[in-house]
Amino acid sequence: MVRAAQSVYALPSSMVEHVQQVKPAELDALYAQHHVTWQGKNYPLFYLPRVLGDEQAEVVSQPHNPVLLLRSGEQRIALHVDGLLGNQEVVVKNIGPQLARLPGIAGATVSTSGEVILIINPVAFTQRIAVVRKIAKPAAISEIVHRKSLVMVVDDSLTVRKITTRLLERSGYQVVTAKDGVDALEQLMEITPDVMLLDIEMPRMDGFEVAKRLRQDSKTQSLPIIMITSRTADKHRNYALELGVNEYLGKPYQEEELLGHIARFVSRSPA
Repeated sequence: MVRAAQSVYALPSSMVEHVQQVKPAELDALYAQHHVTWQGKNYPLFYLPRVLGDEQAEVVSQPHNPVLLLRSGEQRIALHVDGLLGNQEVVVKNIGPQLARLPGIAGATVSTSGEVILIINPVAFTQRIAVVRKIAKPAAISEIVHRKSLVMVVDDSLTVRKITTRLLERSGYQVVTAKDGVDALEQLMEITPDVMLLDIEMPRMDGFEVAKRLRQDSKTQSLPIIMITSRTADKHRNYALELGVNEYLGKPYQEEELLGHIARFVSRSPA
């Protein structure tokens, strides 16, 4: 049994290969690299509330964060959940033809308190997500990338800066990094990037304050800002958009989605 936000779900124990308890800093690093490595295998990392459809769910960080390494057939994923409720033997109930046709729903059971608990296959859910993303993949991104475009990555996490830099450099961009808002503003006195990737929670000056100052300065008021953060609640998103942020992505970001946004902004910039 696992918990996602305030809901409880059951997973077949046969799917669980390993369980890790991850500290917050390590969890941030895992989200930045998008996968967990165990026994030489990579497990793509997912957050259960988002897998179940709440794409705006904020990642809840705890002193110890449970991550389950799951396998179904040849498919493997790492699943970050909000809580582990232990192993239980359950009686599988009939869920009816409508729910039975949904991929990822394996059945249902009833708790001792009378609550109906869905038995889910998260691997099947993520396979469906991958298909949707493949269909929606931006076409010919490489054809519209401006090879000399400069992207500034502003994040207090060294791991995030390194991983994002590698991604962007592989895609043909020049990259500069800043460790927080103050560092970013100091560098902007000397350089003008084509796009800025901006975190929110940083020491000295957070991303909201950076965005506010950029929009107040005639030199940077039109600089495209893509905010990338674990704060995915509507109130944070709406505030960022009010400040003039162009795009707002949750962590972990999807590489193709991020590259698509950057390419779109770069294609609008003068050569």
